[in-house]
Amino acid sequence: MKKPKILVVGSLVMDLIVSSEKFPSSGESVIGCDFRTAPGGKGANQAVQAARLGADVTMVGKVGDDSYGIALLESLEKSNVDTTYVKKDASVSSAIGNVQLEVHDDTTYNRIIVVPGANMKITPDDVAFLEKEISKYDMVILQLEIPMQINEIVAGYAFHKGVPVMLNSAPFVPISRELLSCLTYISPNEHEAFDITGIYPDADENIRKAILSLNTMGVKNALITLGSKGAAFGNDELFLMSPCVDCGKPTDPTAAGDSFVGAFCTAICLGIDYKDALQFANCTAGITVSNMGAQPSLPTIDKVLGVMEEHNFDIKKFESLR
Repeated sequence: MKKPKILVVGSLVMDLIVSSEKFPSSGESVIGCDFRTAPGGKGANQAVQAARLGADVTMVGKVGDDSYGIALLESLEKSNVDTTYVKKDASVSSAIGNVQLEVHDDTTYNRIIVVPGANMKITPDDVAFLEKEISKYDMVILQLEIPMQINEIVAGYAFHKGVPVMLNSAPFVPISRELLSCLTYISPNEHEAFDITGIYPDADENIRKAILSLNTMGVKNALITLGSKGAAFGNDELFLMSPCVDCGKPTDPTAAGDSFVGAFCTAICLGIDYKDALQFANCTAGITVSNMGAQPSLPTIDKVLGVMEEHNFDIKKFESLR
C-alpha cells in the first residue's frame, strides 16, 4: 500500500525548556529544576510525527541562518522529513519558544511564549511553486504560527486542486471566512474552540454546539482536542467522542496537540475511519505527554502500535505504516 503523502507548511521553533515546581508571579524569581533545549514548532512537530508514523512528509518553512536553524533542519531530516523547501533567512533569527513547565507529583502544566523569528518571513514567492505541485499530496497541514496570508494562499491552492486541508488553529488569531471555506478539517483545542465560536466545550452538549458552529462557518469536519478528556469529532452526519489513552504519568504536555494532529492526518490519508483514526491519535498523544520535550517525545509507529496492543485495540488497519 502506498504511504500517505503529506505536505506541512508551517513553523519551526527551538524550544528552551525550563522546569520548576511553581510558575513565578510578576516580579518574582524562583529556582528551577531543569533546563534543556528541544526542536519544536507546531509545523515541524506535526511533520516529524507524521513521518515517524510512516507517512512520506514534505515540510515548507523558514529558519534563520544560525545554530538553531541548523539543529531544526537536522531534527527533521533524522525523521526522514523532506526539507528541500525549508529555506534559510540570514536577516532574522530562527524562532524560539520559551517553555515553562510547572512540575507536580501527578501532572505537569506548561506556559509557552513563542518569538516567531524566521517563521514570519515566509513570502508568497516561497510557496508559489505549490500552485502546480500541491496535487501530489494526499493532505496539507497548516497552523497559525506563520503569516495568515501564506495559509490562505496554500489552502486556496489545495482547495482548487481537491486536496484535503487540515488547519490546526493554534495559537489563536482571527480566521477569515475565505480560509475557513477552503478547509476540510479544523483542529482547535478547547480554548481555541471557545475563541473561534464563543462556546466553551466543557460538557457534551457544548462540545456538540461548538463543533456545529465550526461546521456552519464552512469547515466540513471539526476536531476539538480536550486534554485529559480526549477528543471530539463532528460533521453534518457524525458526532464522536474519543477518550484519551493512559500511557503513564504526564510529564510534558508540549506537542501533545501536534502529535494528535500528525497521527490523525496520517490515519485519514490511509483511509482509516474516523473512530479508529481518533483512537490512533489519542494513543500517539498519550505517549507524547508521558515524555519530555517536543520532537524528542514524538513516538514511532512501532511504539504506538505496541501501546494499542497493550490496550487491546485492533492494529491490523495500521500495519502497512510499519
